[in-house]
This record gives sequence, C-alpha cells and structure tokens, in this order.
Amino acid sequence: MKINIYYGGRGIMGDPTQTVLKRFQDVLDELNVKVERYNLYEERRSITSLPNTLYDADGVILASTVEWYGIGGYMYEFLDACWLYGNKEKIAKIYMCPIVMSTTYGERDGKVTLQSAWDMLGGIPLDGLSGYVEDGVAFELNMDYMAVIEKKAENFYRIISQKRVVLPASSQAVKQMVTSMDPMNLTPQETEQLSKYVSDENYVQTQKEDIKELSSRFKTLMQNNAASEEDMIIAAFKKHFRPVRDYRATFKFMIKKMSAPLSLEIDGEKMRIEYRDNPSPQILCKISQEKMNDIISGRRSFQHSFMYGDMQIKGDFTMYRMLDQIFPFTEHE
Repeated sequence: MKINIYYGGRGIMGDPTQTVLKRFQDVLDELNVKVERYNLYEERRSITSLPNTLYDADGVILASTVEWYGIGGYMYEFLDACWLYGNKEKIAKIYMCPIVMSTTYGERDGKVTLQSAWDMLGGIPLDGLSGYVEDGVAFELNMDYMAVIEKKAENFYRIISQKRVVLPASSQAVKQMVTSMDPMNLTPQETEQLSKYVSDENYVQTQKEDIKELSSRFKTLMQNNAASEEDMIIAAFKKHFRPVRDYRATFKFMIKKMSAPLSLEIDGEKMRIEYRDNPSPQILCKISQEKMNDIISGRRSFQHSFMYGDMQIKGDFTMYRMLDQIFPFTEHE
C-alpha cells in the first residue's frame, strides 16, 4: 500500500497541520505503509507535474492550514493541475483523507472544499479531520487529541485495505459533461503515415539513440551547474564574512538539490565552511537552493527568510539571528 501526502501549508514553525501529519505518518509507518510526502511550497515551480505522482498511490492525504481565509493558493493550484492534467481513471480509484487545521476560523469549510474538489475530480473523498488550534504546544501535548488523530489514521488504513465501496454522487455526472471531448480523428493517410514510422525499426532505433544522447548531455550539464552553484555559495560566504569577537556557533544547512549538507563553523575570527555532514550542529537550517541564492545575492536577509517561511530552523534562535551581522549580504558594495 502507498499513500501520498500533499501538504499545502507554508511550512512555518508551530503549524498544527504539521503536528497532525507527523502523527498520521507515524501510525502509517507502524502499519508498514509506504508514505511519500510532497510539500507544495517547496514544489511550487513544478506543481503542474505533481498529478503524475498519483499513478502508484492507493490513497492520498490533502492537508492544509487556514491561517486567515481558505485552504491557501498552493493547494488550489495542485487541485487545478489534477483537473487539467491528472489521469481521471486513476483518480477515480484513490481514497482521499482531508486534513485542515485552523489558527483562526474556517477549518470545516476548508475540509468541505477539499472533499468537494476531490469528488468533482472523480475520486473517493472520506470524512477526514479538522480542528481549531490556539496553542500549538498544548495541542501537541494533549494525549486525548493525539489519540483521536491516531484512530483516524488507523481507520483510513482500514478503508483502503478493505477497498470499501461508497455511493455515487451527482457530481460525477457533471464531471462527465464538462470533460467530454471529441476523439481525435485521423485521415487514412495520416494513420498510414504514423503506422509507417512506428513500424520502421531503423527510425525508432535512431530516435531512441538521439534521446539517450540528449539525456546524457542534459545530465552532465545539470551536474556541472549544480557544482558551480555549490562553489558560488561557499565563495559568497567567504567574501562577506565579518567576524564578531567571541561568537562561536556551528550551522548545518540542508539545501534542497545540493549533493551534501553545507557545514558552517564559526569560532571568533575563524570560519570553516564545506559540504559535509555535521551530525551535531547547534543550529539546523532547511532551505531551497533558490532561496539561498536570494540570500547570498542580497535580495533577502536570513531573518526575512525565516519570517516568510522560506527557511526552517531548529536550535538556538539567538545564534541564528547573528548571521545577518556576520554575513551582511544585503550591504551594497
């Protein structure tokens, strides 16, 4: 069994939806379910291709957080992509569990929105889970709430395992009318021409070799670009290093798509930076390559990146705030 999680929140610290998803995933892991998670805020440039990830899924969890109004733009964009590019025959067999938590108001409306959207796509929406959270820490420590979440995860697993049948809905008739398309009609000459290409082994083999060569060139180009990006980041840190007396800290930057974590050690006037795994940093930072480039080019500071949810940190926040003073990328030269 395989379940995909699509998280439509911003990934900020204290998001109650993340707490619910973690407990859900822990239960599914214990049940030996293969779980794959997609954070839509990290995949926003490739959301239109995410419907392809539904092909091998038995169930999906659509999760979002209502911070002020509605389920958020990332989730709407993903659902639009499913409508435009998704395989409706495959979606029709997929059970969907909506999870919508709110820090303001509207969690139930958000859950209904996800259920209605999945129903219109032709899938199988389930009851799901919604709730209002005022204090994220108190919510996470409440064992009664956690028990409710665990039971909901177990029930989701049972429904998929037993392939429970649900009654049809009128939205399916609407979907068929809206998505009805005329078949592609080819003339006898066009059909013959296509058949000739397909049956020509030399032509097919040539096409395969060309594709293989192009793929090899593209892979090499991507590797070279990645290496140059890594060197550029280290060079920028070294160029803008402004040591602060008696400041000591170790950082580990998990930069998406980089070959290894970026380890940064500062000891007063000395700095050591390299790509290697540091198992015990004082501050752990997670960021995309694009957002790291925004920082080192001076378009955004470390503090702003954290406040806007572009960087997740774990550790001593006071030490993290010193980064903008030690590495003043935003200064004009």
